[in-house]
Amino acid sequence: MNPSKQMIDKMGYDRSITMFSPDGRLLQVEYAKKTVRQGSTAIAITCKDGVVFVSDKPIRSKLVVPEAIEKTFRVDDHIAASAAGIISDARVLVDRAQVKAQQHAVTYDSKIDILSVVKDMCDLKQICTQSAGLRPFGVSLLVGGVEEDGTIKLFVTEPYGLYFQHRAAVIGEGEAIVDPILQKKWKANLGVQDGIKLGLSALKEFLGGDFNFDRVDASYINSDKKRFVKLSNAELQGLVK
Repeated sequence: MNPSKQMIDKMGYDRSITMFSPDGRLLQVEYAKKTVRQGSTAIAITCKDGVVFVSDKPIRSKLVVPEAIEKTFRVDDHIAASAAGIISDARVLVDRAQVKAQQHAVTYDSKIDILSVVKDMCDLKQICTQSAGLRPFGVSLLVGGVEEDGTIKLFVTEPYGLYFQHRAAVIGEGEAIVDPILQKKWKANLGVQDGIKLGLSALKEFLGGDFNFDRVDASYINSDKKRFVKLSNAELQGLVK
């Protein structure tokens, strides 16, 4: 077949989220995955006493206030999420998850379980892969926290609605470098402080000379208090000394 004709055919399937290409692909979904891979890096690590999130928040201008940039979001006291890709898409999903968590607390007088939050996010993502006039969410989220019984869980959600449970995970542009570090250095007996140090060292390995604490968004949820805590620059610098 003529190469130009192949390109024309591909572009036709390219423009509709509801149409499979002849080789069985949804091209808009694949483009959404590429958007995530180009997003700034987000890392999450489960530890013996909690879960930690360490994310890169690139600062495009020296006039931007670093503290005003969020990459890790509090869903509920015991659940947090970090994103890579289109962060405005992430905020829509996080806002929805926050409302679901509040409704659950009011209705059942208990904290929502992490899997219910993840499933609700992924149900909406999946709907956007089969509905005309919509586009896929261009974002992956790391969703983790501590259940009421003390169980520590971490999930990775894909742009098309799939999710997996992980012990440690990375999404975004640093995945190729950071993932082997996590594979090698993650251990079941890591404490929260050790997890934060591991996340920082992995992020530093990826960023190299561009690394500085202003562009790090680090948080944790401890299994004892089950409270989302965001770390300041001073606290982060104290950990790595």
